[in-house]
Amino acid sequence: MMSFLNRLLPKRFRKTGLSIPVVRLHGTIMAGGSQFKQTLNIATVAPMLEKAFAKKDAPVVAISINSPGGSPVQSRLIYQRIRALAEEKNKKVLIFVEDVAASGGYMIALAGDEIFADPTSIVGSIGVVSGGFGFPEMLKKIGVERRVYTAGENKVILDPFQPEKEGDIEYLKTLQLEIHKVFIDMVKSRRGSRLGEDSTIFSGLFWTGTRGLELGLIDGLGEMRDVIKRRFGKDAKLELIGGTRTLFGRRVPGVALGSANLGEIASGATAGLAEGLEERAMWSRFGL
Repeated sequence: MMSFLNRLLPKRFRKTGLSIPVVRLHGTIMAGGSQFKQTLNIATVAPMLEKAFAKKDAPVVAISINSPGGSPVQSRLIYQRIRALAEEKNKKVLIFVEDVAASGGYMIALAGDEIFADPTSIVGSIGVVSGGFGFPEMLKKIGVERRVYTAGENKVILDPFQPEKEGDIEYLKTLQLEIHKVFIDMVKSRRGSRLGEDSTIFSGLFWTGTRGLELGLIDGLGEMRDVIKRRFGKDAKLELIGGTRTLFGRRVPGVALGSANLGEIASGATAGLAEGLEERAMWSRFGL
């Protein structure tokens, strides 16, 4: 009946071809964010995911990932939301890696029933890293004395203005091992028998899409448009699910920009500079 009614409509109003919702998850994974830079976290991503999975006629949701990683908590929250919606709406999830899906980016990719990448994409980096700087000698040189008062002997653990302590480092490594185990268990659970026997898979190394396919980290090599048309026919269309726009017209996933005074803008720009340097370091680790 619907097909008959569709033919009665003028051609420009006819609904032709299957529409596949597409969600783009591009950027570093961090809690918070601002109007000056795009980050991925559950707050920014959730509205787009909800909208994509609400498309009743679509048998799958396609997700494009381009992320060097970031917060393991936010990565896991996004992963869990994708899986929960997929089960609730009874839809398959196809993940497509662009430049990189590494560390937290790959953790999110695990939410896919199938993962595709370009032969030159970077995938993997299944590990945990923490970094920072130490400034105790600098304080001495400029004649500054740091004064800290605490209740709790470990309240200033890993303080960058104090000399490194062996006990602090050991404690941090314990936390990293716990998080690493969660990551490893997720990979084994989602990839199962598809994983190769290579002992370096969980070492933190990363690989090209070609090698990732051999290791079982992905399921195929291919670009989103080509894969979708092969699966669902040449008339299948990609429908990009977008978020709201920022002060500068840039689209940010699920974030509405409220009113901001000049002080807030300046403050955000300053904070964004530091965050930008950190973000740049994350991308450059993969040669991007």
